[in-house]
Amino acid sequence: MSRRIILGSAAALVVLGGGGAFALAHAGEQPPALNNSTARYTAPAADREGSLTFTTNVTAASGVKSLKVLAWPADSPVLAKNPLSQKELAAVESAKCKPTGDDTAHCTYRVTVTAAESAESAKGRWHVATLATADNGDTSFNDKTATFTVD
Repeated sequence: MSRRIILGSAAALVVLGGGGAFALAHAGEQPPALNNSTARYTAPAADREGSLTFTTNVTAASGVKSLKVLAWPADSPVLAKNPLSQKELAAVESAKCKPTGDDTAHCTYRVTVTAAESAESAKGRWHVATLATADNGDTSFNDKTATFTVD
């Protein structure tokens, strides 16, 4: 084998190895990520309350600390002028999260909806906003993680 090929191969290994180390280090710095997010709204009926259920899988390299959840109407005139912020979401209710691995948790947020609440709620499309926090303090905010319809 020629010396040029050996040196070229060694240089490639150094570059690839260094890039891999950077990728691993960079992956540890990623904010929490949400996957497989779904929202389901069930309207109240004469004999039972309704509900809103939001589920998602949260992944964070340092572990999942919490997931804040807030549902809001898409046609809200207030939020059209002043969109939700990460700071506002920090003060809302948390989903219940159960670890499914070292860096992943399955989170569920469920709230009951009475007939009176449903009657007062805006009809149409709604969004679910989320604020995921990792054990190391990294956060991920999304004001439109999932959508559902209130009829």
